Parts: sequence; C-alpha cells; structure tokens
Amino acid sequence: MNLFGKIGIRHLLPINMNEQEKERYNRQIILSPWGLQPQEKVKASRVLVIGAGGLGCPVISYLAAAGVGTIAILDFDVVDISNLQRQVIYDMSDVGKNKALAASKKMQAFNPLINVIAIEKTLDETNALELISGYDVIVDATDNFETRYLINDACVILGKPFVFASILGFEGQVSVFNYKDGPTYRCLYPEPSENAPNCNENGVLGTLAGTIGSIQANEVLKIISGVGETLSGKLLVVDLLRNSYTTVNITPIEENKKISSLGEYNSFCDAITFLSRKNFAEKFSVVPHLSIDVSDEYEFIPIESAAKNIPLYEIEEQSFEGVNVPVVLYCKSGLRSRQAALLLSKKGVRNIVCLT
Repeated sequence: MNLFGKIGIRHLLPINMNEQEKERYNRQIILSPWGLQPQEKVKASRVLVIGAGGLGCPVISYLAAAGVGTIAILDFDVVDISNLQRQVIYDMSDVGKNKALAASKKMQAFNPLINVIAIEKTLDETNALELISGYDVIVDATDNFETRYLINDACVILGKPFVFASILGFEGQVSVFNYKDGPTYRCLYPEPSENAPNCNENGVLGTLAGTIGSIQANEVLKIISGVGETLSGKLLVVDLLRNSYTTVNITPIEENKKISSLGEYNSFCDAITFLSRKNFAEKFSVVPHLSIDVSDEYEFIPIESAAKNIPLYEIEEQSFEGVNVPVVLYCKSGLRSRQAALLLSKKGVRNIVCLT
C-alpha cells in the first residue's frame, strides 16, 4: 500500500454563504434541484486542474464563475502566441508568462470570493501523489497520454475521482473516471497506443476546446454538488463538424483498480519535436544531426547525403548510446517515423526530431 493509502474524496460539508455570495451565484441557487446546499458544497470544494491550455481555460473559467472554493492550476508551460486561438483566458500581454500564474491572477481578479492557487510545476511520478492528495476532484486538461496514465494511476491509489477530456481536430471526448467504484482510464485505454495522434502535430478547432472544456467543468460541478448524473461509466464523443454526440459505455475492469504504486511515465510529447521538411531544412542546415529514414530499404529516399536507412522493424535493436546530436526520423507519410520516435523515447533517447 502506498504511504498515502486510500484517501478518497472528502465529505463536503456545506459551508455557510454570505449575502454577497448568495447574490453572485443566485442564478444557480434558484435552480431546481440545485438550491443553496449544493452551492455551499461547491464553496467547500477543492479542485485541481492539471493543464491550463485549450481545455483548462474554459474549465478554470466556469469553475471560478460557479464559486468553487479552491481552484489549483498546475502548468509549467508558458503562453505562446499560437495558444491564443483557443486558450481564451490569455491575451497578448501574457505571451511568455507561465500559464498557471497568468490564469490564477486573472481568475482571482474575476472572482475574489474564491481561492486560486498557481502551481508552476510539471506533474511527474515524484510529486503526483503529494500534489493530488489535497484535492477533492482532479481535472485532466492535459494533451499527452503519458500524463493521463500518471493522473489515472495516482487517482486510483488515492481514491480520487478525475474528469477526463481530450480534443483533436473537430472531435472531443469526455468521461469521469474512478468515481463511486466506476471504471478507470485504463478500463478505456489499457496501454498507450504507438499509433496515437500526437498533440504537437495535429490542429484543433478553437470552439471545440470551449465546448469540451465546458462539459468537463459541468461534470466537476455535478460531482462536488451531488446534483445530476455524471459520465462515470460512459464516454461522450462530440464531433462538431457533423454535430454528433455519441455516448459509449465503458466496462469496469477490477484489475485496473488495484494499482498500488506509480511506474515510469516518460513523456512522448516532451521527448520529440515535430517539424515539416521545409522547417527542418531551415533549422538544421548548419546544425549537426543524425538523419534516419525508417522506411523499408526499397523505399529509402535520402533527404541529404549523410542520411541513413534503418527500417522501423530494426530501429529498436539499434544502440544510440553516445549519440549527442538530434536524431531526425522520417518516412513517406510520417506514421512509421512517429512509431520509431516512441520506441526510441522509451529507450531513453530524448532529443528526437520527427518529420511530418
């Protein structure tokens, strides 16, 4: 058993609200079956939002607006101009600033009746249990599979429910895991997929982030207030391009609820840089590197004179010990190079460039 044991969600005892709070949250309080007591439970709650990006921004905004008593925002990343298309908390003055810090300041100013905490850290296996243990509900607003498995496993160990969401292109997914003996994330996705689309190389519609993040925030409010039916045991799939909303049932697997310790969670996204061939030519024309075509021998196309050919099925057997320059992987479509990048990242190679 882990040192923390099974902590579980706190019993949220209502905290009396003052007149200013009753006025601010009036439109929720007058709802049936919401009322005053659920709103007091919301005030008593502590929610950790991991990731202050496309999903995190609407989640944080609506939880702050709803009166969640304590909101902690964990993110080590800084605001980039390309984020502003969907991360609507920020503006041009925030570019270059830490996301958790920038978001917390804006939300604290927006609602001074709540407590907003900025955690400028990267979640990893050394700090996950400590960081997660102090909160009632965990929100997964991340963009990579490794962190999702880490969040899941830590929440299973601590007995914490977490609200999951992911977005890609025009489609998003939302579910609630580890809640009232419901399924875990591993019941839906037992292991990371080597063919999974990467967060750095695919686009996303800005309004999709707002839509899915709002649904995610709604699930948090249902959990902490005790009002409504959550998505525990269900996966909601939203396609904004076709205006379709599909619900898929998730079967709980008891073995996935028996996790007692954290493993190693190497970040595929952090280990790999994705570049177009044009950008590669511009950035690496004078930078030492090792280019490898992972296509089969008969498909080998040297993009430069020093390029090597190591087929995907042989890449895992190769030793990259002592290689201290970026390893550039490519193939015809980008699929096999992405698989090769995942294999090398698991071997500990950290400076990988994958051509899309």
